[in-house]
Amino acid sequence: MIESFVPHITKTATYLLLILLLAGCSQFSSRPGAVNFHNVSARYNAYFMAEQDMMEAEFAMKQAYKENYNQLLPILLPMDSVLSLPVKPKLQDAIKKSSIVAEKHQNSKWLDNSYILLGKSRLYLGEWADGLEALRYVYANGRDENDKNNALILLMRAYIIKKDYSNALGVAEYLSQQPLSKSSLRDFYLTKAYLHQQNGEYLTSVAILEETFPLLKKSVETARIHFAAAQMYDQLGQYALANKHYRSVNKNRPSYDLGFYSSMNSLQNDVVLNPKKDLSDIGFDKMLRDRKNEDLRDRVYFTMGLLAEHRKQIPDAVGYLQKAISASKGNVQQKAYTYLQLARINYESLENFEVSKAYYDSALAILPREVPEYVLVADRKRALDSFVKEYAIVTTEDSLQKLAKMNPAALDNRIDAIIEAREKKRIDDEEKAKKAQLAAQAANPQSIANPMLNSNERRWELYDPTLVTQGKIDFKRAWGNRQLEDDWRRSNRPLRSVAGNNPLNPADSLTATAAKVDAGLQKGSAEWQQEHDKLKADIPLTDNQFADSQKKKEDALYNLGKIYRFDLKESHRGIATFERVLTEFPKTQYKDEIYYLLYLSYEDNDQNKGSWKNRLLTEFPTSTYARLISKSTDAAGNSGNPVKEYEAVYQLYSQGNYTTALENIERDLPAYKGGSMEDKFALLRVFLIGKVRGKEAYGQAITEFMRLYPMSVYLPRLKEMQEFNSLSMGKR
Repeated sequence: MIESFVPHITKTATYLLLILLLAGCSQFSSRPGAVNFHNVSARYNAYFMAEQDMMEAEFAMKQAYKENYNQLLPILLPMDSVLSLPVKPKLQDAIKKSSIVAEKHQNSKWLDNSYILLGKSRLYLGEWADGLEALRYVYANGRDENDKNNALILLMRAYIIKKDYSNALGVAEYLSQQPLSKSSLRDFYLTKAYLHQQNGEYLTSVAILEETFPLLKKSVETARIHFAAAQMYDQLGQYALANKHYRSVNKNRPSYDLGFYSSMNSLQNDVVLNPKKDLSDIGFDKMLRDRKNEDLRDRVYFTMGLLAEHRKQIPDAVGYLQKAISASKGNVQQKAYTYLQLARINYESLENFEVSKAYYDSALAILPREVPEYVLVADRKRALDSFVKEYAIVTTEDSLQKLAKMNPAALDNRIDAIIEAREKKRIDDEEKAKKAQLAAQAANPQSIANPMLNSNERRWELYDPTLVTQGKIDFKRAWGNRQLEDDWRRSNRPLRSVAGNNPLNPADSLTATAAKVDAGLQKGSAEWQQEHDKLKADIPLTDNQFADSQKKKEDALYNLGKIYRFDLKESHRGIATFERVLTEFPKTQYKDEIYYLLYLSYEDNDQNKGSWKNRLLTEFPTSTYARLISKSTDAAGNSGNPVKEYEAVYQLYSQGNYTTALENIERDLPAYKGGSMEDKFALLRVFLIGKVRGKEAYGQAITEFMRLYPMSVYLPRLKEMQEFNSLSMGKR
């Protein structure tokens, strides 16, 4: 009996001991045994697994991140929720594991680390509010100063990504006064350099990086930071210092692409630093022959184009850049930047605006929306769409007016010469294109037998200005010079087809075409005379036709000036264009507005600014533009509350007190210039003018509003008002 009772006592004692032990290991206990137990459990279970998940996720995101070497490389990689999508399960698991420490190991020394890991995971997933809250919790309640500093460094990085630079600077100021460990100091320096880089303060950023490099070990990440530093020195014009860091890239185990781009950028700087350096000695030919550079040949040609442009060798630059496009093999971003470079050269150096527009179209079609240049390129493309249209009108009317001033015999000879030059150019272009096509197909005979064989390598023609030009040549060869009109295929004009064209045997057709090209129009033939009469019909030979041509030219020049001034941001060209309008059309209907725009276009310290202001106030003292330019005491004493002012004027309007309301709004309108309600006040002014000054003044006010506020939300309404006013005045 006693023997059977002893095991029972032993078993009960064991249970009691276990209960006491567990009670002593409570997560809220401060006893050494309890703390050690939770330290071990937190570190080697939950936190360890969460940390592994984070390391694997960050490695995968780094591998997936695609560097854009045409852009300034960010010192720290972005925390992008899109980039984190493939590793979302890993990050969610890291959140789950790190949360266990917060729930079950409150007295563990790994609690702060777990909260930092939790916050970082949420930031990667785009859960900014929760992520920031976790990091702020560590700063407010953390027990370890080093962990608190690390949380603040990560918080600072989050502020930078959200472009909250003021808060980021506040955190940086606090951290700069704290004693930091070596690893924390490294991370702080990198984050602060990143802050100044993203804020455009490159000199401060590189100064911080210079202090950081001794703290960094050799690695791919160190190599890309050297590359970023070199790029910022390039931005500052410090090319020798930039090359120092480009050389450091290759000393820090870079990826092949990173090493290649650092070498290319260094070569560019060498040429800038040594203007007499022979480009043939740089080694571009060797790079192009290197099989490892097969996918980077477009960048080699791109660099050659940049260097040729730097030396004012514009034709060579264009040739190299076009070779870069042809050599492109899937690097869409590089091709987009090549298109942009060609667009800029054609606009600035060659003034070939239509070709420039075509290259901008091509760049915009393939440029990623997230790159900083996208919005600028889109705006410039829209501006050039309008610019090319107006520029074509000006050049066309200029040419036609010069022809109209010639005597009849000279005019006929000139028209014949134009037709002859057009035909010669068409035949030459066609012959060159066909020879090039024949050479290309001879190099790849399979494409003749099966034209669709390499269709996957073909670019859409509208993306490539070269193919667009070739398409125009082919169209003219088949259909002639056709106007843009309905049913153009039904014209009675005889077609000029290529002899020997046999679709069943494309190779024979190409050979025949290359050997015998269309001879073109023959002078004296009916077709030649038809073309002659068609061109002559466009020339403004009568007074009415010449007046119409002058009006088209005047309107186009005025529109060009505004495009230069507001869309292309080229005030100097806008000024020249506006002054040309005043010179060629002294009685232009746009004179008061042009005076105002010239006043706006000059710098404040330029004496011409005051001159145009005086002319406007002298010649058009009662115009809207004179009121806008005036700094009257009435406007200066305005209450400053546009909503209340509008309500007061509108109340006068609704009460039928139109004259007083109009006087008030015209007196105070300059005070609202540039404000969000400016066009609303101007719209009410239009209504009041209609009530006070009659239909003719009302129509002029509508036209004036449409010129002054082309982007106003009220514009559709104004157009309806203009149409109705025209009908009521019997103009339609």
